[in-house]
Amino acid sequence: MFMKKNVKYEKILDALQELLEKESLQNISVSEIAQTAGIAKGSIYYYFPSKEAILEALVERNYKTPLETAQTLAEQTDISPFTRMAMIFQACRNSSAAFLSQKQLSSQLNAPEEAFLRQKYMTYLVSSLKPVLTEIIQQGIAHGDLRFDHPAALAEIALIILVVKLDNSLFPCSPGETEDTIVGLISLLEKGTGNPSGSLNFLTSYTQSSDRAV
Repeated sequence: MFMKKNVKYEKILDALQELLEKESLQNISVSEIAQTAGIAKGSIYYYFPSKEAILEALVERNYKTPLETAQTLAEQTDISPFTRMAMIFQACRNSSAAFLSQKQLSSQLNAPEEAFLRQKYMTYLVSSLKPVLTEIIQQGIAHGDLRFDHPAALAEIALIILVVKLDNSLFPCSPGETEDTIVGLISLLEKGTGNPSGSLNFLTSYTQSSDRAV
């Protein structure tokens, strides 16, 4: 029974993904999603209360792999916390969902719809990666590699800056301006965690990109 439910759940997400490549989000109805998925409309509401809930589940699915990788990193305490932080930063750059980068989808979205989708992605990415990065920072503090009294706040600040700047849609800027911001963030991380200037410069190689990332 569980297997059948799981298959239907995935079909619903697949249907929305397919429809988003052909038409505006605003014009997609729950009935159309059901028809595309090949299931009854009533089945949709068994899994999701609304179209927005389906979209949020699609966002979650598209981030599943990079977030699982991030969680694995948090558990690898034999690796330096700085290296793992850098890899989390890289996850921010590389975890853009495939359907947002598809030309077919981009051509169907108007500005408000694209902004809505991007907001969903950024919110989910920050909220999902925050506990992972917090855990890594706490481990660094416990081992004496970092000195900071508010690890969760530090994780949230770093992720918000990275996600907003690398997305480059809320405040569009040149690659050079984005790099300057990242360098400034790393400098603040060094000062805030008691590390010498330049010690975390290697983190920039994980975040530099001229592409829109989220």
